[in-house]
Amino acid sequence: MIAAFASRLAGLRGWRRMAGAFLAGALASLAMAPFNAFPVLAVSFPVAIWLLDGIAVPTPENPAPRLWRSIATAARLGWCYGFGYFLAGLWWIGNAFLVDADQFAWLLPFAVVLLPAGLAFFHAAGFALARLLWSRGMARIFAFAVAMAAFEWLRGHILTGFPWNLFGYALAEELHLAQSLSLIGAYGLTLVALVLFSTPVALVRRGGWRWPALSVAVLAAMAGFGMWRLDQHPTGFVDGVQLRIMQPDLPQDAKFNPALRNEVLTRYLALSRQPAADGSDGLAKVTHLIWPESAFPFLVAQDSEALKVLGDLVSPKAVLLTGAGRAEENLDDGSWRFFNSLHVIDATGTIIGNYDKVHLVPFGEYLPYQSLLESLGFEQLTQQRGGFSTGPGLRTLDIPNAPPAGILICYEAIFPGEVIDPANRPGWLLNVTNDAWFGMTPGPYQHFAEVRARAIEEGLPVVRAGNNGISAVIDPVGRIVASLPLGTSGVLDSRLPTTLPPPVFATAGTGIVAGLFLIALIGAGLGWLNPRRQPR
Repeated sequence: MIAAFASRLAGLRGWRRMAGAFLAGALASLAMAPFNAFPVLAVSFPVAIWLLDGIAVPTPENPAPRLWRSIATAARLGWCYGFGYFLAGLWWIGNAFLVDADQFAWLLPFAVVLLPAGLAFFHAAGFALARLLWSRGMARIFAFAVAMAAFEWLRGHILTGFPWNLFGYALAEELHLAQSLSLIGAYGLTLVALVLFSTPVALVRRGGWRWPALSVAVLAAMAGFGMWRLDQHPTGFVDGVQLRIMQPDLPQDAKFNPALRNEVLTRYLALSRQPAADGSDGLAKVTHLIWPESAFPFLVAQDSEALKVLGDLVSPKAVLLTGAGRAEENLDDGSWRFFNSLHVIDATGTIIGNYDKVHLVPFGEYLPYQSLLESLGFEQLTQQRGGFSTGPGLRTLDIPNAPPAGILICYEAIFPGEVIDPANRPGWLLNVTNDAWFGMTPGPYQHFAEVRARAIEEGLPVVRAGNNGISAVIDPVGRIVASLPLGTSGVLDSRLPTTLPPPVFATAGTGIVAGLFLIALIGAGLGWLNPRRQPR
């Protein structure tokens, strides 16, 4: 039955072949949050491989032009697969264009279609490279895996990078399996997932069950490692640090409306002063009050009255850590630069620390070719003329009465291996975000899953404050200590988990992942050593 299905897929031509690839890609998106149905990859990847089997591959007896025709066909097939995957997995981005619908709604269909269409070229290149490495037998699963994983890595780095929904995140929701992130990170786990979930292609052969059985055994070993690691690292807490995270669930159209200054500030103050669970003064024991990204519809650093109010909010031994816009004047020409920042404010209303966001969101916080596109009437979603400027780099921020923190503003948390200053390792990560752009869609759940992965990779606790959620405190092995759900308002009181020594990925991740890629590439090459296994 499986053999007949595989043969039928390999025999598809024209639009039917491309439609099959599109549907296989869309199915793979169900492996990501919030669905987390990772077994679907054991269908999606084999379908992709069987479709690739149907493309004629040149042998030494065939003319060279046929090679390029087969590679071009594979690229088209890969593009359809990627378009299905990204369209089904990223449609929620269109919600951001409805926040200011009068101005941006007309761009919604372009954003929903063009971003997946552009990202699909990475999968197109992956399929093309896989076809170049193709051979008969099981070696072709390594060709498929190493080619796709290589271009997933490139997707995370080219043009500032967009490593959203890497295939490895399919294995990161289950906490025991997720512990492998501490060894090989999200890119390494992507390669592993591609290999393991491609093995069902062997079921068309007699005795082929051994390959999927081996994959199940590998998954069991990963889970066993995870059980051991979780048992070795129970959650501990830093003495003397009491956190309170304020989640206002403020409508997105209010966050950038200066006319609502007083209303917004009043809401924040009231929520922050909510009683504790035992009915006592909610702020009495709090040492660190945390507010989300872009908390104010005004520049708080230039508003002395607001700074005084914020200083009065916290006790003398406490500080407020809050996202905020920041402006800086260029003394040479009097122009202004704007930053997406985090301020540390003490009880006197003084800003005693600051971090400026490094990884800005294209089309959200800046426009490529900013001046040209602005001259044509375009602007980014934040409607900041000239766009936001990039901060000087990732750095560890000293926080009074707490370990030093690595700051990640929103989108910055999605980059594996690029979230801390390697020269000054922090004691925790603070992620402030505003996912209200995307409403009650899969987007915020996917974002949260990637933030949680960073905790395991780096062996650092993560404290997350979101405007509409998901706010949480996560320990360094990925346990959720406390959280507030998406789409609610309130406060979250928690202690700060302690850190772990740097895990393997944090110290030698690049070399280990490169070694995995080399092994997979050798596996792909072994198929060419036996002439009988070379495709015809």
